Amino acid sequence: MTTARLVMTVATLAVVLGCSSGGSSGGEAAVSCAGVVTHENRDYLPAQGEDFTVGERLGTARILECDDTPNDPGVAVPESTTNAYLVEGRNPAEAIAVGDSPALARLVEIR
Repeated sequence: MTTARLVMTVATLAVVLGCSSGGSSGGEAAVSCAGVVTHENRDYLPAQGEDFTVGERLGTARILECDDTPNDPGVAVPESTTNAYLVEGRNPAEAIAVGDSPALARLVEIR
């Protein structure tokens, strides 16, 4: 596998899997920007392993630009938009679903 292909694979996995944390040289936890979604001035991160039911469309959410690997050119994820949906039984201030359609929506929770 070429280096460029490996870098793109890792970048794609980071976006799909969402946020990760790890150590930094200053002893602080470094948080990944991959997967951050903003809706109504709130930042949400991907949730894993929860069943949920998508409700009505709330509007548009922004997927923030992300460059977790500034020393690797061409890996940055550009800003984009997607649909935001209500999650039945959850307050939108805590969790929403985002995706191109209700069937493709994924759960994100407040940061």
